[in-house]
Amino acid sequence: MKETTSLRVKRARIPKRLAPYFQEYDFKKLDSARDAEIVIQRALEFGPMRELQWLFRVYGKARIKQFVYDFGKRGLSPRAFNYWRRLFELKHWRRASFEGMNWERAQIEQEIRNQLWPFGDAN
Repeated sequence: MKETTSLRVKRARIPKRLAPYFQEYDFKKLDSARDAEIVIQRALEFGPMRELQWLFRVYGKARIKQFVYDFGKRGLSPRAFNYWRRLFELKHWRRASFEGMNWERAQIEQEIRNQLWPFGDAN
């Protein structure tokens, strides 16, 4: 029986080899389903081939392509974004703009960061 993507993501453990790319988070508290965007972003930006294979196996090509479309322009370095958008043959993507920013989502992401980083705000 083939596992569904959501079940596969829920069961997946983030490889310990990716831990150095999450220095501002408590790596043990990261969850592959809840923190999918953070995990995808870091793996696309810094992950070596073995971790990229894990990423595509767990999240699937469609989910990763959607991440690059939605968040790649502002979430990845220009070099990484251009690489992944060309690989996925994206001719259009969501522009980084404050007008379209989802402030409710930004607040939720901040709450998650606060839960994962127990030392408070650096400011």
